[in-house]
Amino acid sequence: MASSSTLICIPDISGFTRFMSDTNIELSAKVIPALLNEIIYANEIGLKVSEIEGDAILFYKKGDLPPFRDLINQCKSFFTQFYERLDLLTKKFSKEKGIDNVPELGLKIILHFGQDVQSVQIGSRIKLMGEDVIIAHRLLKNDIKEDEYLLISEHLLNQYNDDVIERNFGWGELLDEEEKYKHIGEINYSYVKMHKLLG
Repeated sequence: MASSSTLICIPDISGFTRFMSDTNIELSAKVIPALLNEIIYANEIGLKVSEIEGDAILFYKKGDLPPFRDLINQCKSFFTQFYERLDLLTKKFSKEKGIDNVPELGLKIILHFGQDVQSVQIGSRIKLMGEDVIIAHRLLKNDIKEDEYLLISEHLLNQYNDDVIERNFGWGELLDEEEKYKHIGEINYSYVKMHKLLG
């Protein structure tokens, strides 16, 4: 069991539960894997897959963090390529099966940093363990009134010098927020709405 500083990235499909209950298994078995694969193939900064969690992917990267701009551009790429594939799937299944509820899906991305994340080999996968892995997953449950956003924990932001952190990306601005979680306490983070990238 090894522990080290680790970047945690969780792209999570919004509207997954509603989509699964509103569509037949044949359609969902084609759409969801295609979207998750699109996210995996969009990885350009050396993230590794720890787990695929139904509607989300748990990425991680040990060691040195990528430059802040590269990290934001990676998340932007996840987002835009996800929606490009979603648009293609929507057109395909609308034409073939007359289905029009695929567009109800969205994407949110959580970024966090842990200084003592433990890695355990299970089969061919690396299982991540530790409080920071729990925090990253808890951050998926927040009060943000959006389906498409990028959330960056304060702990991750603190790893970068203030002069390299761009709070306005042109298509959106980082907003500060906080959540209080049972057994964990208060977690500060910043988030940026990503729906303008669709325009």
